[in-house]
Amino acid sequence: MRLYLASWRTGDSFAELVRMAGPGGRAGVISNAVDFIPPDEREAYRRKVHDPIAELRAHGLDAYDLDLRAYFRRPQALLAELERTNLVWATGGNAFLLRRAMRQSGFDALAPGLVWAGRLAYGGWSAGACVAGPTLRGLDLMDDPAVLAEGYAPEPVWEGLGLIDGAIVPHWRSDHPESEAAEAAAAWMTANRIPHRTLRDGDVLIQTGETLDLHAGRA
Repeated sequence: MRLYLASWRTGDSFAELVRMAGPGGRAGVISNAVDFIPPDEREAYRRKVHDPIAELRAHGLDAYDLDLRAYFRRPQALLAELERTNLVWATGGNAFLLRRAMRQSGFDALAPGLVWAGRLAYGGWSAGACVAGPTLRGLDLMDDPAVLAEGYAPEPVWEGLGLIDGAIVPHWRSDHPESEAAEAAAAWMTANRIPHRTLRDGDVLIQTGETLDLHAGRA
Protein backbone atom coordinates (compact mmCIF):
# COMPACT_ATOMS: atom_id res chain seq x y z
CA MET A 1 0.00 0.00 0.00
CA ARG A 2 1.44 3.36 -1.04
CA LEU A 3 0.10 6.62 0.39
CA TYR A 4 1.49 10.15 0.40
CA LEU A 5 -0.72 12.57 2.36
CA ALA A 6 0.51 16.14 2.74
CA SER A 7 -0.78 19.27 4.41
CA TRP A 8 0.46 21.76 1.80
CA ARG A 9 1.24 20.86 -1.79
CA THR A 10 3.94 18.18 -2.02
CA GLY A 11 5.31 18.80 1.47
CA ASP A 12 8.97 18.31 2.32
CA SER A 13 9.35 14.67 1.19
CA PHE A 14 8.77 15.07 -2.54
CA ALA A 15 11.38 12.52 -3.61
CA GLU A 16 9.33 9.80 -1.92
CA LEU A 17 6.25 10.75 -3.94
CA VAL A 18 8.24 10.42 -7.17
CA ARG A 19 9.53 7.02 -6.07
CA MET A 20 5.97 5.83 -5.45
CA ALA A 21 5.06 6.55 -9.06
CA GLY A 22 8.21 4.92 -10.40
CA PRO A 23 10.55 6.21 -13.13
CA GLY A 24 8.43 7.99 -15.74
CA GLY A 25 5.30 6.81 -13.92
CA ARG A 26 1.89 7.92 -15.12
CA ALA A 27 0.37 10.36 -12.61
CA GLY A 28 -3.25 11.47 -12.77
CA VAL A 29 -3.78 14.86 -11.15
CA ILE A 30 -7.27 15.27 -9.69
CA SER A 31 -8.14 18.96 -9.24
CA ASN A 32 -11.89 18.66 -8.74
CA ALA A 33 -11.61 20.21 -5.27
CA VAL A 34 -11.35 23.61 -6.99
CA ASP A 35 -14.17 23.15 -9.51
CA PHE A 36 -16.12 25.89 -7.72
CA ILE A 37 -13.52 28.47 -8.85
CA PRO A 38 -14.19 30.09 -12.26
CA PRO A 39 -12.05 28.57 -15.04
CA ASP A 40 -10.26 31.84 -15.88
CA GLU A 41 -9.19 32.28 -12.26
CA ARG A 42 -7.97 28.69 -12.10
CA GLU A 43 -5.95 29.17 -15.25
CA ALA A 44 -4.38 32.39 -13.96
CA TYR A 45 -3.42 30.63 -10.72
CA ARG A 46 -1.95 27.73 -12.66
CA ARG A 47 0.17 30.05 -14.81
CA LYS A 48 1.29 32.48 -12.12
CA VAL A 49 1.35 30.53 -8.84
CA HIS A 50 1.30 26.75 -8.99
CA ASP A 51 0.79 24.11 -11.66
CA PRO A 52 0.75 20.60 -10.13
CA ILE A 53 0.96 18.86 -13.50
CA ALA A 54 4.03 20.87 -14.50
CA GLU A 55 5.58 20.22 -11.09
CA LEU A 56 5.25 16.46 -11.46
CA ARG A 57 6.45 16.54 -15.06
CA ALA A 58 9.52 18.50 -14.00
CA HIS A 59 10.46 15.53 -11.83
CA GLY A 60 10.16 13.04 -14.65
CA LEU A 61 6.59 11.81 -14.20
CA ASP A 62 4.08 11.45 -17.03
CA ALA A 63 1.50 13.69 -15.36
CA TYR A 64 -1.93 14.43 -16.83
CA ASP A 65 -5.25 15.99 -15.83
CA LEU A 66 -7.60 13.34 -14.43
CA ASP A 67 -10.87 15.29 -14.35
CA LEU A 68 -13.39 13.11 -12.54
CA ARG A 69 -16.26 15.07 -14.08
CA ALA A 70 -15.51 13.30 -17.35
CA TYR A 71 -16.37 10.01 -15.62
CA PHE A 72 -19.58 10.95 -13.83
CA ARG A 73 -21.85 7.88 -14.21
CA ARG A 74 -19.05 6.18 -16.24
CA PRO A 75 -17.27 4.03 -13.64
CA GLN A 76 -16.05 1.39 -16.09
CA ALA A 77 -14.30 4.05 -18.16
CA LEU A 78 -12.69 5.40 -15.00
CA LEU A 79 -11.54 1.92 -13.98
CA ALA A 80 -9.83 1.49 -17.34
CA GLU A 81 -8.08 4.82 -16.81
CA LEU A 82 -6.97 4.01 -13.27
CA GLU A 83 -5.57 0.67 -14.40
CA ARG A 84 -3.24 2.60 -16.74
CA THR A 85 -2.13 4.96 -13.95
CA ASN A 86 0.62 4.52 -11.35
CA LEU A 87 -0.26 7.41 -9.04
CA VAL A 88 -3.23 9.68 -8.44
CA TRP A 89 -2.49 13.07 -6.92
CA ALA A 90 -5.52 14.93 -5.50
CA THR A 91 -5.01 18.64 -4.92
CA GLY A 92 -6.29 20.97 -2.25
CA GLY A 93 -9.50 22.97 -2.38
CA ASN A 94 -12.89 22.05 -0.96
CA ALA A 95 -12.82 18.53 0.49
CA PHE A 96 -16.59 18.10 0.18
CA LEU A 97 -16.64 19.00 -3.51
CA LEU A 98 -13.76 16.59 -4.15
CA ARG A 99 -15.58 13.87 -2.25
CA ARG A 100 -18.71 14.43 -4.35
CA ALA A 101 -16.63 14.04 -7.52
CA MET A 102 -15.21 10.79 -6.19
CA ARG A 103 -18.70 9.49 -5.45
CA GLN A 104 -20.31 10.55 -8.74
CA SER A 105 -17.48 9.09 -10.84
CA GLY A 106 -17.24 5.84 -8.91
CA PHE A 107 -13.68 6.64 -7.82
CA ASP A 108 -14.56 5.85 -4.19
CA ALA A 109 -15.72 2.34 -5.16
CA LEU A 110 -12.79 1.61 -7.49
CA ALA A 111 -9.62 3.27 -6.27
CA PRO A 112 -9.38 1.92 -2.69
CA GLY A 113 -9.23 -1.67 -3.90
CA LEU A 114 -6.47 -0.80 -6.37
CA VAL A 115 -4.56 1.01 -3.63
CA TRP A 116 -4.88 -1.84 -1.14
CA ALA A 117 -3.75 -4.29 -3.81
CA GLY A 118 -0.65 -2.21 -4.48
CA ARG A 119 -1.66 -1.48 -8.08
CA LEU A 120 -2.16 2.26 -7.55
CA ALA A 121 -0.50 4.81 -5.27
CA TYR A 122 -2.70 7.50 -3.73
CA GLY A 123 -1.40 10.95 -2.87
CA GLY A 124 -2.98 14.24 -2.05
CA TRP A 125 -2.63 17.47 -0.15
CA SER A 126 -5.07 19.35 2.07
CA ALA A 127 -8.51 18.34 0.69
CA GLY A 128 -6.86 15.52 -1.25
CA ALA A 129 -5.37 14.17 1.97
CA CYS A 130 -8.52 14.72 4.05
CA VAL A 131 -10.70 12.49 1.88
CA ALA A 132 -8.33 9.54 2.51
CA GLY A 133 -9.63 9.19 6.07
CA PRO A 134 -12.82 7.50 7.28
CA THR A 135 -14.88 10.67 7.80
CA LEU A 136 -15.11 14.35 6.95
CA ARG A 137 -17.02 15.16 10.15
CA GLY A 138 -15.42 18.18 11.76
CA LEU A 139 -13.83 19.33 8.54
CA ASP A 140 -16.94 21.40 7.89
CA LEU A 141 -15.29 23.89 10.27
CA MET A 142 -12.65 24.36 7.56
CA ASP A 143 -14.54 23.75 4.29
CA ASP A 144 -18.15 24.60 3.46
CA PRO A 145 -20.07 21.37 2.69
CA ALA A 146 -22.61 23.35 0.65
CA VAL A 147 -20.11 24.53 -1.98
CA LEU A 148 -21.16 23.24 -5.40
CA ALA A 149 -20.22 23.42 -9.06
CA GLU A 150 -22.16 22.60 -12.21
CA GLY A 151 -23.08 18.94 -12.43
CA TYR A 152 -22.54 18.16 -8.77
CA ALA A 153 -25.11 16.51 -6.52
CA PRO A 154 -26.36 18.80 -3.73
CA GLU A 155 -25.98 16.37 -0.84
CA PRO A 156 -22.54 16.22 0.81
CA VAL A 157 -20.76 12.91 1.33
CA TRP A 158 -19.49 12.65 4.89
CA GLU A 159 -17.67 9.32 4.60
CA GLY A 160 -14.07 9.33 3.44
CA LEU A 161 -12.27 6.73 1.34
CA GLY A 162 -11.17 4.84 4.45
CA LEU A 163 -7.59 4.40 3.29
CA ILE A 164 -6.38 5.30 6.79
CA ASP A 165 -8.00 4.83 10.18
CA GLY A 166 -8.15 8.45 11.32
CA ALA A 167 -9.19 11.82 9.97
CA ILE A 168 -6.60 14.36 8.79
CA VAL A 169 -6.58 18.02 9.81
CA PRO A 170 -4.21 19.97 7.53
CA HIS A 171 -2.62 23.41 8.05
CA TRP A 172 -2.57 22.93 11.82
CA ARG A 173 -0.53 25.61 13.61
CA SER A 174 0.95 26.73 10.30
CA ASP A 175 1.42 30.00 8.50
CA HIS A 176 -1.75 29.42 6.52
CA PRO A 177 -5.10 31.26 6.34
CA GLU A 178 -6.94 28.13 7.52
CA SER A 179 -4.75 27.51 10.55
CA GLU A 180 -7.29 28.91 13.02
CA ALA A 181 -10.07 26.82 11.47
CA ALA A 182 -7.80 23.77 11.65
CA GLU A 183 -7.36 24.35 15.37
CA ALA A 184 -11.15 24.44 15.79
CA ALA A 185 -11.61 21.29 13.69
CA ALA A 186 -9.02 19.38 15.71
CA ALA A 187 -10.61 20.50 18.98
CA TRP A 188 -14.06 19.41 17.76
CA MET A 189 -12.72 15.98 16.74
CA THR A 190 -11.05 15.57 20.12
CA ALA A 191 -14.26 16.51 21.95
CA ASN A 192 -16.28 14.11 19.81
CA ARG A 193 -13.74 11.29 20.10
CA ILE A 194 -12.96 11.13 16.40
CA PRO A 195 -9.45 9.72 15.87
CA HIS A 196 -7.43 12.19 13.85
CA ARG A 197 -3.97 13.42 12.97
CA THR A 198 -2.97 17.05 12.74
CA LEU A 199 -0.48 18.05 10.03
CA ARG A 200 1.58 21.20 9.88
CA ASP A 201 2.44 22.53 6.44
CA GLY A 202 5.52 20.62 5.31
CA ASP A 203 4.43 17.44 7.13
CA VAL A 204 3.61 14.32 5.15
CA LEU A 205 2.09 10.98 6.16
CA ILE A 206 3.75 8.26 4.10
CA GLN A 207 2.96 4.59 3.79
CA THR A 208 4.93 2.21 1.58
CA GLY A 209 4.18 -1.00 3.46
CA GLU A 210 2.26 -1.83 6.61
CA THR A 211 2.72 1.37 8.63
CA LEU A 212 1.72 4.98 8.13
CA ASP A 213 4.58 7.22 9.27
CA LEU A 214 4.82 10.94 9.85
CA HIS A 215 7.62 12.69 7.99
CA ALA A 216 7.83 16.03 9.75
CA GLY A 217 8.42 19.14 7.68
CA ARG A 218 11.61 21.13 7.89
CA ALA A 219 9.93 24.21 9.36
